[in-house]
Amino acid sequence: MDTQHDIALTRALTGIPGPLPPSGVIHVAIPHASRFTIVGNHLAQHDGLSLTAIGIGVHIQSLPAGPQVGIKALTARFAEGETTIAAALRELETHGYLHRTRARLANGRMVTRTVFCNHPGALVRGGAVVPVAMAAKPVMAPVMLVPPPAPVAQSRPEPALVPEEAPPPVRVPSRIAPKPPRRPLPQPHERTPELHRAASALLADLRRHAPELVLSEDDVEELAPGAAAWLERGAHPDAIRHALTTELPQPPKYPAKIVRHRLAVLLPPPLPGVQELTPVRRAPVTPFQTCEGCDRAFRSPDPGHCRDCRAQYWEAA
Repeated sequence: MDTQHDIALTRALTGIPGPLPPSGVIHVAIPHASRFTIVGNHLAQHDGLSLTAIGIGVHIQSLPAGPQVGIKALTARFAEGETTIAAALRELETHGYLHRTRARLANGRMVTRTVFCNHPGALVRGGAVVPVAMAAKPVMAPVMLVPPPAPVAQSRPEPALVPEEAPPPVRVPSRIAPKPPRRPLPQPHERTPELHRAASALLADLRRHAPELVLSEDDVEELAPGAAAWLERGAHPDAIRHALTTELPQPPKYPAKIVRHRLAVLLPPPLPGVQELTPVRRAPVTPFQTCEGCDRAFRSPDPGHCRDCRAQYWEAA
């Protein structure tokens, strides 16, 4: 069977027009007659989705309406674990391909409704929606996103007018939000030789507690200011070591990047001083008194009469 496939593939390559590229992928495109799904390059070549998310998106798009596509169902179908599949589904939700909402049925039961959109960008621009639940085969006709201009009704014949060109479609910015800039490595306020030496020793000693975090001399020299900022803020070396070595990704491909990220993101605040820890003193509250003349409540440090009773007394006097 392998020999037959190789011969057929060689014949197919000879039928490709034009010279073949010296390297890279070569496509042998054979039209599908049945059992195929149209997938846009916006999903297949999405630069903001992981390869797992793209594969799950293509799989969900190839399914008919009705099958379960939750974490449990996809874990039973594929070899990836629940954590990987859950992260991929969150990516598809972030970029608008997947929507999961809670809906109430007629009998009052709450269910989770999953909606997959094969082209979120076109949906934002107001493109036509094809009811996939009723479509038995993939729809091959292109979707008209910009409606043509309506013809102008004329009551009498007039000279021929040059038809106006349809306005160009408005370019909608990509829904892929730019990644936030990487936080800079924290720097200490005072770079003393003792502080730099302690920070460098702490970073070089990480591989004793986590064999995966093997840093080069250049990495230690570059990351030492970040660890020095932690020490300057009163963080104990054991606490810094715990923050840098616990729950590491397996396998950690770039140990220096992991340490740099954690030094920048997990930086603790400076220790508060004595003044910040002193509770704020509140002004004394004037107590309530009961008026000896009318039993009305009023605020006064001493018992006696309220303002109205005192006014009536002075008027009578």
